[in-house]
Amino acid sequence: MQKRKASGFDQAMSPQEKRAAFSLAGIYSVRMLGLFIVLPVFTLYGSELSGHTKFLIGLAIGIYGLTQAMLQIPFGMLSDRIGRKPVILGGLVIFIVGSVVAAMSHSIYGVILGRALQGAGAISSTVLALAADLTRDEHRTKIMGTIGLSIGVAFSVALVAGPILNRWIGVDGIFWATAALGVAGIAIALWAVPTPRDHKLHRDTEVVADAFSAVLSDRQLLRLDLGIFMMQFVLTANFVVLPVVLTHLTGVAVGSSWEVYLPVMLIAFVLMVPFIIIGEKRRKLKPIFIGSVTVLGLAEILFLVSDRSFSAMLITLLIFFTAFNLLEASLPSLVAKMAPPARKGTAMGIYSTSQFLGIFAGGAAGGAVYGAWGFDGVFVLGTAGIALWLLVAVGMKSPRYLSSYVLHLEEGALAEEASTAARLAGISGVEEVMVVPEEGVAYLKVDRKTLDEARLSAFSPATP
Repeated sequence: MQKRKASGFDQAMSPQEKRAAFSLAGIYSVRMLGLFIVLPVFTLYGSELSGHTKFLIGLAIGIYGLTQAMLQIPFGMLSDRIGRKPVILGGLVIFIVGSVVAAMSHSIYGVILGRALQGAGAISSTVLALAADLTRDEHRTKIMGTIGLSIGVAFSVALVAGPILNRWIGVDGIFWATAALGVAGIAIALWAVPTPRDHKLHRDTEVVADAFSAVLSDRQLLRLDLGIFMMQFVLTANFVVLPVVLTHLTGVAVGSSWEVYLPVMLIAFVLMVPFIIIGEKRRKLKPIFIGSVTVLGLAEILFLVSDRSFSAMLITLLIFFTAFNLLEASLPSLVAKMAPPARKGTAMGIYSTSQFLGIFAGGAAGGAVYGAWGFDGVFVLGTAGIALWLLVAVGMKSPRYLSSYVLHLEEGALAEEASTAARLAGISGVEEVMVVPEEGVAYLKVDRKTLDEARLSAFSPATP
């Protein structure tokens, strides 16, 4: 007996999909942890390296963002040709080599080279493509959410673990530890990540060359790209000076800054959650987004004008990271809502590239400004950057609260592309349609509250 596929929103994830989600999140998180973990301690370490200047210290902190931005999209496209796992394994090997180079270097130039190599192991887009290969379309958002969450967790762990490891093994030891994390990533890729039977293009998760022009000309998406660039720019510039401010002005011991970051990150996460719920459930994303950018700018002003006492820094860091975490969660959601359904992967790829370019620019500019104008100059730079972002962000359109939906089409529906697109557009809850015959699917934007999935299922192949 033949039957139609069950509702895409109701099916449970299979054991293999769960395994893929957690193993790929593991690879993603161990690599990002290795990149983030020196942030809270590197400036103090860099001042002991031969040939250092404040600009070169900032460059060493952020240089991985440049190589990551340059290579992540090409590596993703290469994985379409030679397979996902070979690219992931190769990228992790490059990451390990970079970690070893940084660990063995006694000059700032050697560390810069090592950090650049760490970023050159640019496997982010390939990991997401493999996640798409290993999961059904209806669960892809859950998988991507799991991987995205792992980045935030890795960043929070890095702020706490970095100072502790610095006390125990020093920054050169931390670089050796990041090499070990890379080895752990290889082990996960070889023995925990399922191997897909084949790989194919997924327009909702991967970059597609023919979509570049449309995405880069979309002003709403460009606003969000500028937003993630500026957010990472300010964060990285701040961490060029925050280790020195906490140690020399606030009086926090070098190995004890984790005692500041741990409660700040935990409380900031708790404070963020209600705003995320309100934004999505009550459809208040834009006002919460604009408010968060404003609060982030307020935190930069407080960094500038406070007396930098322990209590003042604790409160300012809490304000900063509450707004930062909220924005970090909101920005990808806004990109997904605003991107056309068949260009979402390309939109996210350009967004991610902007993120890494912001890290590079923030490190380099933060170091240069620190060398010329000191701590205050960096916080003025951050305030100016957020003010520019706010001016651009206020013109953003309110997002439509729609979800992506990939519908596999039966042969008859594919053969009548125009007619199928028109009929799909007439179904309750379907707001956007793009039929791609060569992939055998239609990419939709739907309102889950009003979607008639029974009528949608009539377009899909029957299953035994």
